[in-house]
Amino acid sequence: MSKKDSSCYLPSLSHTITALFPCSSNPSVPLMVVQQTSLERPRETWSKKMDFLLSVIGYAVDLGNVWRFPYICYQNGGGAFLLPYLLMAVFGGVPLFYMELALGQFHRSGCISIWKHICPIFKGIGFAICIIALYIAFYYNTIMAWALYYLLSSFRPTLPWTTCTNSWNTANCNRYMSSDHNVSWSNSSTSPAEEFYTRQVLQVHLSPGLHQLGSVSWQLALCLLFIFTIVYFSIWKGVKMSGKVVWVTATFPYLVLLVLLIRGATLPGAWRGVVFYLKPDWEKLLSTTVWIDAAAQIFFSLGPGFGVLLAFASYNPFHNNCYKDALLTSSVNCLTSFLSGFVIFTVLGYMAEMRQQDVDAVAKDAGPSLLFIIYAEAIANMPAATFFAIIFFLMIIMLGLDSTFAGLEGVITAMLDEFPHILVKRREWFVFGLVCVCYLGALSTLTYGGAFVVKLFEEYATGPAVITVVLLEVIAVSWFYGTNRFCNDIQVMLGFYPGFFWKVCWVAICPCFLLFIIISFLAFPPEVRLFDYHYPPWTTVLGYCIGVSSFICVPAYMVYHLLNARGTFKQVLYISTTINVMPNNVKMFKCVFFVAR
Repeated sequence: MSKKDSSCYLPSLSHTITALFPCSSNPSVPLMVVQQTSLERPRETWSKKMDFLLSVIGYAVDLGNVWRFPYICYQNGGGAFLLPYLLMAVFGGVPLFYMELALGQFHRSGCISIWKHICPIFKGIGFAICIIALYIAFYYNTIMAWALYYLLSSFRPTLPWTTCTNSWNTANCNRYMSSDHNVSWSNSSTSPAEEFYTRQVLQVHLSPGLHQLGSVSWQLALCLLFIFTIVYFSIWKGVKMSGKVVWVTATFPYLVLLVLLIRGATLPGAWRGVVFYLKPDWEKLLSTTVWIDAAAQIFFSLGPGFGVLLAFASYNPFHNNCYKDALLTSSVNCLTSFLSGFVIFTVLGYMAEMRQQDVDAVAKDAGPSLLFIIYAEAIANMPAATFFAIIFFLMIIMLGLDSTFAGLEGVITAMLDEFPHILVKRREWFVFGLVCVCYLGALSTLTYGGAFVVKLFEEYATGPAVITVVLLEVIAVSWFYGTNRFCNDIQVMLGFYPGFFWKVCWVAICPCFLLFIIISFLAFPPEVRLFDYHYPPWTTVLGYCIGVSSFICVPAYMVYHLLNARGTFKQVLYISTTINVMPNNVKMFKCVFFVAR
């Protein structure tokens, strides 16, 4: 469309309407004037483009980038793992990332109300996403409470996880500092850092398991209360407030990672860790597990399906180039994961050199233990240990805060868009209530056995459910709403039509990608274990029940929608799978015709 053609559009109308009804300079042709009669409240937008980009980067780059990617990388062939990781990113993760940004920006709706524009019968997906986000808030913020406990404990001349003379230490505690000589390390030995984490912070020794969690730790309860207080005052006013906060919380971790990388590279034995991290084992590419781990890692790293990308993109200007945003932010996320591997493994190589062990013996622990035990112990052995401990755990907190801001904003946007007349003017109170619900739901993770609950939620409550939800989302958009219609929407926004590659990914590759992860999870269920505690079979049933409790919203809403619709079954089914409400930016208009004389 030329500039001459576009100049005759009525400037006051929405972008989609003007794209559909061109004017004519021919006086003999009737002129259609489209008058928008909606008095809908203007939607909030980001103050700056960088606010949006930093928010998306802060959401995508979380604690998993720091510990999960390096661990999975060395476990699955080192440098050879980068091949399946990149392939899964190009054909699965990035197309899903792009799809959600485009959907949110075009329809300007949260994860619930957006379905009336796409496929009404799938509206239960939005409710399922909100429940999954609550489950994540129940356990994810507890990890930040642990980090805050460490941060407060770091303001001491001697870090408390460096000595064996504390009240929580046992006879097996073996102080193994770089300054100590002639110290033997046996299989029964435990480091001061491990005992500080398990016996002082978590206090898991006071709980026999999930069947008896014990009392709530008041120290962790206060730490979590402080975390949620920060969260509330960062998101209570909307994206204009949180968009300013992420300038600190999203950029500070990169500064710390750079400092830690430089420091780690100068430590003796650092090269051992880097070689162990990147040494390719090409034979492992023949294992199905490697490809499963690559698919799962890129999916949970980029984070489609949690309603966050839809919410953030819905506050963008209509013509914002979300295509470039998707490529930029997903690339930054993957590069951050790769960089974090060097930060972690230079220190693990140093630990292996100091203990005179192999790197794999030092890096045997995955998950938060890698940060709170191994890395904490390595920091304690560095000069200026207090300084490095403070900035490291501050980085962990900020990485977690970004993801929490995003996850809760996804829920808030969804609910405000679905119930605008009730909640829009009461946003502060709604956010306060939501934060209170998250805090109360997290109390079980603050008990003596709370670490067992965190592991259960992480393995079962969110992973399988959200992958299944995203699979249905892709099917609804590509097969019901239609890939051609979706691509036309993108052309209206961005001025160009998505290429053949993206269409094939949305129609076929992405569904196969997600189905591959789901089938792999069902065929090879994870063996859940934490420290010396093996989860009994009944906990697996409990975990699946928690996961199903969110996913059940999808079929439940389908039944509800069909029962409440009028007409024959064929008519009801057609209406339920066809858009019946225009997007917010083209809603409620009337046409008045003027015939030129």
